[in-house]
Order: sequence, then C-alpha cells, then structure tokens
Amino acid sequence: MLTAYRTDIGKVRLINEDRAAIQTGLNGFTLAILADGMGGHQAGEIASKMAVELIQAHLLAIHKDLSDEQRPEAIRRSIVQANETVFEFALNQQRYYGMGTTVVVALASVQDLTIGHIGDSRAYLWQSGRLRQVTEDHTLVNELMKSGQITASEASTHPHRNALTRALGTEKRAEADVTRQQWNLGDILLICSDGLSGLVEDSVIGQVLAAERELEWKADELIRLALEEGGGDNVTVVLLENKEANEASEDRGDDE
Repeated sequence: MLTAYRTDIGKVRLINEDRAAIQTGLNGFTLAILADGMGGHQAGEIASKMAVELIQAHLLAIHKDLSDEQRPEAIRRSIVQANETVFEFALNQQRYYGMGTTVVVALASVQDLTIGHIGDSRAYLWQSGRLRQVTEDHTLVNELMKSGQITASEASTHPHRNALTRALGTEKRAEADVTRQQWNLGDILLICSDGLSGLVEDSVIGQVLAAERELEWKADELIRLALEEGGGDNVTVVLLENKEANEASEDRGDDE
C-alpha cells in the first residue's frame, strides 16, 4: 500500500491545529488518523495531538484475525476512550475547558476499509473513475440541508457553516459514525481537514486524484490548490492507495 501525508499552516492561522499519523505494517493493516482541533489558547492543537496519539496507541494492538464486526467496534472504542481522556483533561484545566477536535480514523486492508469519524473532517474514496465522500459532516448546515431548510449553495455561505454538532472531547460521551467500504487495487482513500474540502471543489479534488502522477505529487497538489484558494485554514491531507507491494516497488524504480 502506498501512503502520503502533507500538512500546511495556511495563510491566516498562527498555529497548525491539524494533526495526522500513518502506521503501516500493522498486522496486515494500514492505519491513518487525522484530527482538526478547536479551542483558544492553543487548546485545539493539544486536543488534536492527544486524540491522534491516544487512538493510535489503542489500535497498535489490533491483530489480523479481527472479524468484520470486530474492526468497526475496535475503532469506535478507540474514539470513545480518546474522547473520555480529552474531556477529563480539559475539565481539569480551566484554560483548556471546552477544547475539542474532529477526527477521522481509517483501518485499511487490501480488501476493505473501516472508517470512523466525528466532526467535519472528511474521508473520500476515489473509485471507478469518480470521487465519493464516505463520511457525513457533523455540522449544523448539514442538518439544515438534510431537513430541506437550506440548499447546498446556501450552506457554502451560511454564517454558521463551521458550527459542529459533534466533536471529540467537548462532551463526556462521544458518538462516532463507523462504516466499512470495499476497495480495489488502484483505489485511493483521501482523508482531509476542512482546510481542503471547504475551499477546493470535489470535482477539482477528483481531477487531482485521477492524474497519472505519483501519490506524493497528488498530496502536494491538493495542498497547493487550497493555498491558491486563500489558505484560510490549516490544511492537511492523507492519501492511501491500494497497490500491491511489488507494483509500488516498480513505480519507485521508474522514478529513479
């Protein structure tokens, strides 16, 4: 499996509150985690860092024989436990009270993906020539759209478009959505913060992922496009490409 990870502070923020991690060779799995923190006094930076480290530590013990039913539960449990720790930390530190973070967790095998998330950081799957969002934003505007109160175009300019309905660490209990996705050789999983999805159209993201270029170029190009659109937020992208090891080796050899 091929992986790429890029992050940029953007052109406006003073601190990068995004965090991400990729763990390969994890008993037959590849683990990817992304978190976009929120809160004043650098609290968002701490919340996202804690979430990524706690979830990663929890899932390091995962084993290859986990059933299809056990994998989603392992991810859900890792998010719930991270939420409890972050919430208790903030509760006992007045300056960090109310801090939180989004999170996306992906556990990838050659056959399928198990993805858990809270918040508005997204996971997309590039498959069969099209881009598909596989997570649902936990935002006020998404709830308004689902109920028919506003349109998608109105949502993009809504004054409360960044308001989350769920986040990790802001409440004592967290509810994560977990889904399983089949994927095939050549498919690409994109995990990103809203510094990308909020500025770059899905159609443009799809064009980048469709390009006959190496994965690192695609990650760099997505960051470049977000900055070109103003870079109003931290922007982070994680890419996983379902590719056999020998094929990946051949690609690296061609580049040399």
